[in-house]
Amino acid sequence: MKIGEIYRLAIEKGIEHDPRGREGVEKVLAAARQKYEELKPEERVWYDREKLTNPYSDTRILCGDPENEVHCVLSGIDIETGEVLLAERLRSRGQPIDLIIAHHPEGRAIAALHEVMHLQEDVLARFGVPINVAEGIMASRISEVKRGLLPLNHNRAVDAARLLEIPFMCVHTAADNLVTHFLQALMDEKKPETLNDILKLLRELPEYATATKNGAGPEVVVGERERRAGKILVDMTGGTSGSEDAYGKLAQAGVGTLLVMHIDEKHRKEAEKNHINVINAGHMASDSLGMNLFLDELEARGIKVLACAGLIRVVRKQKQDG
Repeated sequence: MKIGEIYRLAIEKGIEHDPRGREGVEKVLAAARQKYEELKPEERVWYDREKLTNPYSDTRILCGDPENEVHCVLSGIDIETGEVLLAERLRSRGQPIDLIIAHHPEGRAIAALHEVMHLQEDVLARFGVPINVAEGIMASRISEVKRGLLPLNHNRAVDAARLLEIPFMCVHTAADNLVTHFLQALMDEKKPETLNDILKLLRELPEYATATKNGAGPEVVVGERERRAGKILVDMTGGTSGSEDAYGKLAQAGVGTLLVMHIDEKHRKEAEKNHINVINAGHMASDSLGMNLFLDELEARGIKVLACAGLIRVVRKQKQDG
């Protein structure tokens, strides 16, 4: 496969499993195209034209020729300069690395992370929060995240990869859609009665089993194991943590338990105040599950995958012959 084909496959898999549905994603893309058409010619030069076909601002080719062929990738959750140097070291020892694939965004992809957070508005609406309320409570949080991203040194790892001539891309929300869809389908099918039942289901998955052995497995952070779960919302996509104002609205909408990959103390206290149970499934394990579901697609097409930087690699599909 070529780098560009891998990139397009990531986008397609993200859309296929997007909580908004394909029709919802097409509306987002149509809005981006309309906005581009309405821009003055001198303004179009600054517009990120990838938005016309890719609804995920945090999934991008960061450097490298999209026409380059790929036979082996180095993939990890967090790719920083150290991991780029690791790729170069592996190359020097005879292991060809044609592409680095990060999960967490770098470069322009992290600078635009806040843009994918609008996805969370639709997730809230799907679980019973009126869309006008969802958009209202997310607006200030999106602005907060945007301001927080401004001072970051976005291009440090990308510059290292460019200097060493190692192609580099990231697959963030596209992969988070995969883990969200996978776990929501699991919860909907198995219908665990208690929080402890949810923990048991998670620990049957190898990523969470490994994380548990390493001391970073799923934990109940609001509620007790014996409590009944009620309606379960898997909240693992849409860039980063949403608004703390959402918990009261979710409680009113009948959500009993949130299954998340991480939660800060401010958000945890709001969930507790609104009597919503919360299970922290684990950040690296959850991100690994989403990435594995994507990387399996690459291996099925004959690409070798080397894991690093916190990625708990688990293969669910066998490689195809040839």
